[in-house]
Amino acid sequence: MSIKRINVGARMSSAVVHGNTVYLAGITADDAKADVKGQTKQILDKIDKFLKEAGSDKSKVLSANIWLTDISTWSQMNEVWDAWVSPGNTPARATVEAKLAAPGLKVEIMVQAAL
Repeated sequence: MSIKRINVGARMSSAVVHGNTVYLAGITADDAKADVKGQTKQILDKIDKFLKEAGSDKSKVLSANIWLTDISTWSQMNEVWDAWVSPGNTPARATVEAKLAAPGLKVEIMVQAAL
């Protein structure tokens, strides 16, 4: 079975396609000065882009892991998530509070999707 890597870097790829599944890396916002809603929107736009490049879309997302630096911002993140997620195709999902890799980052999202 072949493996397709998207946006390959020295440390990681942004997405990997194996079989009929797309695995995205943890995606963060480019603008760390944005609030939780702004960062979530940036991330979901990037997820749409990588899924499209892999041959999939948000209606095929199987699971999502979401990390927030402050769990009290959960409802703010969900406001953007709920507007984005494909109705009737909601994935299995977990959301936890965690420190993220760079200062200013408030949200990180990782998804897996079917092709």
